[in-house]
Formats: sequence, structure tokens, C-alpha cells
Amino acid sequence: MIKTTIVIPNYNGIKYLKNCIDKLLAAKECGDFEILLVDNGSTDGSEMLCREYEAQRIARVIAFDHNTGFCGAVNAGIDACETEYVLLLNNDTEVTKDFVVNLEHFMDIHPKAFSASAKMLSLQNPDVIDDCGDLYCALGWAFGLGKGKARTHYEKDAEIFASCGGAAIYRMEVFDRIGKFDENHFAYLEDIDIGYRAKISGYRNYFCHNAVVFHAGSGFSGSRYNAFKIDLSAKNSIYLVYKNMPFLQLLLNCPFLLAGFLIKLLFFVKKGYGKVYAKGLLKGFRLSFSHKGRARKVAFQFKYLKHYFVIQLQLWWNLIRRFCG
Repeated sequence: MIKTTIVIPNYNGIKYLKNCIDKLLAAKECGDFEILLVDNGSTDGSEMLCREYEAQRIARVIAFDHNTGFCGAVNAGIDACETEYVLLLNNDTEVTKDFVVNLEHFMDIHPKAFSASAKMLSLQNPDVIDDCGDLYCALGWAFGLGKGKARTHYEKDAEIFASCGGAAIYRMEVFDRIGKFDENHFAYLEDIDIGYRAKISGYRNYFCHNAVVFHAGSGFSGSRYNAFKIDLSAKNSIYLVYKNMPFLQLLLNCPFLLAGFLIKLLFFVKKGYGKVYAKGLLKGFRLSFSHKGRARKVAFQFKYLKHYFVIQLQLWWNLIRRFCG
């Protein structure tokens, strides 16, 4: 019985897609799974490649005629899944053979887990960690656990704030309770948001150390810092806070958040993107107070008060971890 559907959003990924699929096919030696490709209006020939995989019955395909963003693509994939788990995978990754079965086993033995994030290593330099799951702190910053450290670090499973949507498995039934990815994000921080919502409801997110995948990085936006990414990330950083923090928690964190956004602004001014970042923050406020933003705000429920306390402690602890390693 197939337990997992792997959803791969693709946008102009002709450079990476074949290697990604080849490695997945090799991984089927350890256990079967379904592959679902969601093309976001590609113009580089990769949609045709997706159709070839469909014709060969290697993968199912959903194709859009425009770019719906990461969120739109993966939501379409989730809607089409009938398996117990859905595994989101970037098209610029190459998995190891036991990658899928190790994530499935982890979820099987952790019934309160909403998600489990893989150990992502740099494709260009496999001895360096790209991401071991994501943390979120009181400054309003999200950051990848272990990024830039040696591969030999993080050799044990651990609880994290949220899984990195580039290579993570999710329990399908939880989406019915907390909702799918918020398409107001389009891309960036959407994985922090959904992990946050799961934590409010009492679920947990983990890092699975023996699920290893190699990641090219910046396959979608083209570089670490660019106007597109900075604008969206800034907008979403405001929206993320607004929708997930109840009023009293927002007041408690306000000094930290103001400091965090100011530090980021100064950082991007130095990089030459100060105006882009500032405009992105303004877009975040406009989105938060718009009808579609308010409609997505997580309503406070007293029964989840304990979960909010736990989250707040994690926000403070992750702030310490951000600066103390």
C-alpha cells in the first residue's frame, strides 16, 4: 500500500528536474510512493518534460497556465493526494535512496507530528548543511537550523519550530483541521506559517536526521538576495505575525519585533535593498488589514492557551539560539 505522495512544484526547472526524478526513481528500491508534478506555467520546456513523465506513468501532472506561487502549487497537489502522507520536495533536490522510507517511519512512530523536515545538504558542497528544519524567534526572524555548518552536525532527531517546505513530509489529516498553505503568502515563510498553526493546535514539527537530501538552493528566485525574494519575505514577515499571534502575545513581543524589523531594514539598506524591504513591510501591513488578510487570522481559543505559552517560550529560546549558535 502506498503511504506517501511526493508533490514537486515546478517553475522553469528544466535545469534540475530530470536529476530530481532520476533520484526518486532509484529511491523506489526501498519503498513505493507516488510522484505528482505541479507545473506553474513554465516556459523553459520543463512542462513538456513533466508531460513525458506522465506519458511514461512515472508521475501524475497538474499544470497551470500561470505562476500560482509555491502555495498555490502545493495546495493543488495536496488536494489531489489520497495517501496518508504528502511529501513536499523542491525540484532542485536529489534524494538518497532511503529518504522517503525514513521520513515515513519517523511519522509512523510520532503520532503527534504534523511534519518532519529532512537533513538538507548543499548539492554543490555535500559536506555543508543547507537546512535541518526551521526556527522562528521573537524578533520575527525565521532561520534554517544548521545552515552553513559541517555535515557531521545534527546527527540526532529533534523538535523544531517548522519544517522547511523544500523537503518535508506532512500528515494529511491535519490539513483538514488547520487548513492548507496560505496562498496570501504566494512564496516564502508559508512553511513557518503552517508549522505555527499546527503548533497552536497542539501538533509538533520535527527534524529527521537520517532523511538526507541534496539541495541546489535558490532554484526558484535565482540568488540568495534579490528584489523579488526580499519584497515577498518582508511582506510575509508582517503577515505571519499578524495572523498567528493573539493581541496580548503581540504586545508582549512588540519590542522584540520592532528591533528585529529595524535590524533587517538596516541590513538591507547596506545591501542596497532598503527601499524594497521597506515597501515589502508596508505591503505586509496592507495585507494584514485587508479583508483577505483578516479572513485568515487564527482565532484565539482558550483551550489552546497552554500551546501559546509553549510557543512563546520557544520564540525566546530560539532568539538565544540565533545569536549563541
